Amino acid sequence: MILSLKNVGYRVKDKDIISNFSLDIATGAFLTIVGPSGGGKSTLLKLLANLISPTSGEIDFKDKNINTYSPTNYRRQVSYCFQQPSLFGETVKDNLEFPFKIRKQPPDQSKMEQVLESVDLKPDFLNKNITELSGGEKQRVALIRNLLFKPEVLLLDEITTGLDNDSKEIVHRLIQNVHKDNTTIIQVTHDNDEIHQAGQIIKVAEGKLVK
Repeated sequence: MILSLKNVGYRVKDKDIISNFSLDIATGAFLTIVGPSGGGKSTLLKLLANLISPTSGEIDFKDKNINTYSPTNYRRQVSYCFQQPSLFGETVKDNLEFPFKIRKQPPDQSKMEQVLESVDLKPDFLNKNITELSGGEKQRVALIRNLLFKPEVLLLDEITTGLDNDSKEIVHRLIQNVHKDNTTIIQVTHDNDEIHQAGQIIKVAEGKLVK
């Protein structure tokens, strides 16, 4: 199993957001998490991303507690995409050079152009100012930034919400191709097309796995 949750709980003040949650996720799985709004789905993804820590139980990554990994090492292997993409700097190039910089590697122009083409964006898009991007373009840039160095797990939190149909189709195609490379995909969505992509579907409500 690439990820394993063992009796995981997450409590804020007096409220249980996640309660006694256990789940094993196999390497190369394509898992979709569905359920009502406020049921704990996004919190579950943040726990798996190690952005927040469980108040009880344990999460293991490749048979080791995720807290044994440094944040940098863990995030190189487990990548998280937010519903609202977070871009920085001035240009698309600033964003795509970032994964190289944190690895202390020189930016690879050819590799950046290849990932742009994978989401139907031309090489000269690198120089585009991020303030000029549409919502769909921002999400595509955020996604390929996470995929320049192939993660072992890709966590997706309703990333196509609000996108036009063309952008959705491009993102869906990219995710399918990433999964074919044996990357484990874990996504939260309400989109029926995305639900039908999944190999496994679980429902989460009131912070619990609904069987």
